[in-house]
Parts: sequence; C-alpha cells; structure tokens
Amino acid sequence: MEAASVAARRALGRRRLLRGVRTFLDRYGLIIVLLVLPVVYGISDIRDQGDLSRLANNLKDGLSNGAIWALIALGYTMVYGIIQLINFAHGDVFMIGSFVAVGLYGTLGLTLATGPLGLVGGLLVVLVVSMIACGSLNAMIERVAYRPLRNAPKLAPLITAVGFSFILENVGLLWLGPSQQSAPDLVQSQKELLNLAGVSIKQGDVLAIAATVPLLLVLGAFVTRSRMGKAMRATSQDPEAARLMGINVDTTISFTFLLGGLLAGAAGLIYALYQTTIWFFQGFTAGLIAFTAAVMGGIGNLQGAVLGGLVIGCIQQISDNRIGGQWTPAVVFAYLVLIMVLRPQGLLGEQTREGG
Repeated sequence: MEAASVAARRALGRRRLLRGVRTFLDRYGLIIVLLVLPVVYGISDIRDQGDLSRLANNLKDGLSNGAIWALIALGYTMVYGIIQLINFAHGDVFMIGSFVAVGLYGTLGLTLATGPLGLVGGLLVVLVVSMIACGSLNAMIERVAYRPLRNAPKLAPLITAVGFSFILENVGLLWLGPSQQSAPDLVQSQKELLNLAGVSIKQGDVLAIAATVPLLLVLGAFVTRSRMGKAMRATSQDPEAARLMGINVDTTISFTFLLGGLLAGAAGLIYALYQTTIWFFQGFTAGLIAFTAAVMGGIGNLQGAVLGGLVIGCIQQISDNRIGGQWTPAVVFAYLVLIMVLRPQGLLGEQTREGG
C-alpha cells in the first residue's frame, strides 16, 4: 500500500514537472529560440575580442537585408490573407522589377558620374516605373490565371501559380541570360557613411532602411484607414459577407495583387542598388525566403511579415558570417520549424479566415 502511494506521488510529481516545463516553453521558448544565436555568439565575441562590434555588424546587415525580404513578404501575406493562395509567381515578379529598374538606368542616363540631384530624381522615376510595371504584371496574372479558377479546387490555382513562376523565370533567362549580371553601383552601397563604436554603417544600409520604412508606413496607413483597405480586410475575413455589404470582391482582390506587385517592384530596385547584381534565378531564392518570413511572422499578418523578414535577415547574416553560407538555408528553416512547433500561428499570430 505504501509502495503504491509512493509511486502515485512520483507519477504526480512527474506530471507536474512536465506541465511546468510545457508552461515554461509556451511562455519563454520562443524568446529562447530567437535569442540563442545572438547570445551564444555575443558571449564568444566578448571572450575573444572584448566587445560586441562583430555581432552588431551582423545584426545591422541583417536588418538591411531583412527590410528587402519584408517588402516581398508583404505581397505573399496580403494575397494569402485575402484568397488563401500562395502566389508562387510573386518572387519572380520581384525579379522582373530588378530587371526593369536596371534597364531604365541606361534609358535615363544614370551612371556613376551622375550628380546627386540627377541621381535622386532619376531613381525616383525608376522606382515609380518599376512599381507600376510589377503592379500591372501582378494584376494581369490575377486576372488571367487566378480569377477563372476562383471556384476551382485549391490545387488548380496553386499549380497555375507555379506555372507562371516558371514562365517569368524563363522571361528573365531570355532577357539577360543565365549568368549573374552586374548592376551599376549608383549609390556606392559599400561606401562607409559613419562608424559607431565599431559598427560600420554603409550607404547601402541607409538606402535599404530609408526606402523601405516609408513604404511600410504608407501601406499600414492605407490598409487601416482607406476605404479600399477596409474592403481588403472585410474580404479577407468573409468574402460572401463583404459582397453582401456592397463590396466588389473581384476588384478588391485585383487591387491586392496590384498592391503586392507595387511593393515587389520597389523591392526589385532596392535589391539591385543594394546587391549590385541581378540574375534570373533571384526571384526563386527571394520568394522562398520571403514566403518563409510571412509564415514565420504569421501568414496574413502585415506586421508579422515585416518582423519575419527582419528576423530571417538577421539569422542569415549571423549564419553567413559565423557558420558558413552553405549552411544558412538549413539554419533558417531549422528556425522556422522550431517557431512553428512552439507557436504554430507564427510570431505575431495568423490572420486568415481559418486562423482568425
């Protein structure tokens, strides 16, 4: 009898321990996962070189890259949030944006010798044209490929999206060939602008953040305050109810694709200026990273897409610099798996008809 009582107490203790561990992981596991790389390498830097300048440079570069991924991820998350479709062609729309932007350099006469005022004016023109080109392309894809399949099984538009991705990829291949092409370094992206406590802030870093932040703020204000933004949110929550309230659902969906394309075009120009290389396969790589960022942040959640992009950018830079570029994809997706296990709805929560 006494032995049974001891066994019961031990079993109860184990259950309480497991419950405590589960509660701890639910509450703090995600924070631990996100901080493990910076903390480990931060301690290593302090031990080896006495400061955190190397880690700070990694995070700075990660935020710059992550800002570009965030712009692309927003297109994925908006489209999925409104029609539950993974638009695999979106990454290749971004690639077309880079190609259009670099092609316009020569048309507008933008060179390394162009003066500051001419360069700023010319890049603004390139930005507008690239955004319009990609926005129109994305809206055309929706009208031609996705709208006729609106009531078809979900696999049909998904396969169509993959097909359009290959079409655009081959357009890029025919346009500039299979090799990476150098883009003029118009903003001297690697030139150091200032140095703060060992953190080298380059002109490309300032460009990526300065160009991305206003676009994100404008998008957020548009979605929350404008009439079309409210229509987009209503359509995302319940298309049938939105239609009964007088909202043109087809127009709203087309506008969402247009908006995602505009952001992809802007990201294409920023990428070309920041990386100074473009090629036909960049859309596949960027699209995969950006969709991962959207899922990591919480699919359908605009703020989550931005956060996911920044997180992935930092993980990539730390992995490239510390572990090796060949391991970076594995590290990024290991983080994705851990985040999905600890928080299946993403960092900031999923915002879709299924996810709430």
